[in-house]
Amino acid sequence: MTRVEFEELVARAIDLVPEDFAGALEEIAITVEDRAPAHMGRLYGLYQGVPRSRPEGHGWMELPPRISIYMEPLVRDFPHPDDLVEQVRITVLHEIGHHLGMDEDQLRELGYG
Repeated sequence: MTRVEFEELVARAIDLVPEDFAGALEEIAITVEDRAPAHMGRLYGLYQGVPRSRPEGHGWMELPPRISIYMEPLVRDFPHPDDLVEQVRITVLHEIGHHLGMDEDQLRELGYG
């Protein structure tokens, strides 16, 4: 799968995000990268930013929130396109959940863990 094909697949998965999470997409940049940095282990995605649940004003130097989606592990683990779209959707929802202040247990309960 090419990078362009994967980015199109990510766009399809984002279109499937439920309405209660979709509003957060306006606040978050989503990028596609090959893989997570080696020191972070094997990840499908990563949220970087300050969750909404944290009080504002932690620092004026904070970068805008972003989600990185890691192409290589996803394509390797989910070779069927439909399964891949579903896992990318779950990964995006998982990372949006972190932006909304959810922890791993809450995300698992929602099926995004």
